[in-house]
Amino acid sequence: MIAQREQRAGERAADGTDDDALTDQPTLSPGHPNRWLGLRIAAAVVVWVYLYSRLDAFAAWLSYDILHLQRGTHLGDAVDFWCTDVPKIFLLLSGIVTVVTIIRSYFPPERVKKALAGKGEFVGTVLAALLGTITPFCSCSAVPLFIGFVESGLPLAVTFGFLISSPVVNEVALVMLAGLFGWKIALFYVGMGLVVAVVGGTVIGHLHMEDQVEDYVYRIKVGDGEIAHITFAQRLDDGIAYTKDILRRVFPWVLGGISIGALIHGYAPTDFVVQYAGRGNPLAVPLVVLVAIPLYSNAAGTIPIVQALMEKGMPMGTTLAFMMAITAISTPEMIILRKVIKPKLIAVFIAVVTLAIILIGYVFNIIV
Repeated sequence: MIAQREQRAGERAADGTDDDALTDQPTLSPGHPNRWLGLRIAAAVVVWVYLYSRLDAFAAWLSYDILHLQRGTHLGDAVDFWCTDVPKIFLLLSGIVTVVTIIRSYFPPERVKKALAGKGEFVGTVLAALLGTITPFCSCSAVPLFIGFVESGLPLAVTFGFLISSPVVNEVALVMLAGLFGWKIALFYVGMGLVVAVVGGTVIGHLHMEDQVEDYVYRIKVGDGEIAHITFAQRLDDGIAYTKDILRRVFPWVLGGISIGALIHGYAPTDFVVQYAGRGNPLAVPLVVLVAIPLYSNAAGTIPIVQALMEKGMPMGTTLAFMMAITAISTPEMIILRKVIKPKLIAVFIAVVTLAIILIGYVFNIIV
């Protein structure tokens, strides 16, 4: 949607009706809606903060006063977990994703490619991983993104650094981790995700496997669209529209993940989780990573499960390794990438990222 606005703005510039020409338009009256934009934003922030501060009280009221469940019982704990996390996650998504979407609207694909072009391979890989944290790409856009990067002449290290970072370290993961575990853990997760992206991209780049990219990719020519300016009000409108679309798409995953997490929270025996995935099992990290690879989920559906597993005694590094494996090397993303890269490169990609995630899981368990 933002790209469409930029295209229309570019057309206006081509017609001579650019921003300079628009300065001749009549000034806004004091009652114009744009005059109240800041006030509406401030009011929305106040309402959001108030609702978020009342979540625990609301969940307790609904679970124990309205539904008359007993505190400390399996069912009571499960329902209280569900009633707390559902509104919490949707409030976090609705608020912070809108802000992040506005920020990343200043980084369209054309600008990303220009920013990465001409940099050294390692520096470009680091920048690509950083840009992947704020750009709206996931496995569904992996193919056109990959083609665009390759056509622009970017090294495979840079391309894969971006492709690894974007689904692992995205605004949904950051928002939900911060809301459930605090900003310290959320930012540490972002840092570890960037390490995985940089290491994975660098290793793949040094293997010089350009011949493992499908030949037709090098023959495709992707046009460079003109980057034009749009107003903040338009970015806000597009950010709200995008957030609504995100909420619609992740809604079943969030409910499913929270429901599974609630069952684990209320009913899963602590001893069972600790036995197979606790600190006493030295193979717990590679075990959960191997279990995660064939699964299909996203951060929205995984984090509530991770939260419940941690409460049952699974170490932080093990749980985050599980989450990273699902989002970075899921089977659906590999199927999509197979359209542009050959099986040998896919196998190397999976092996490198898997080893990096396992290593980070162990490091995280030692530190935290």
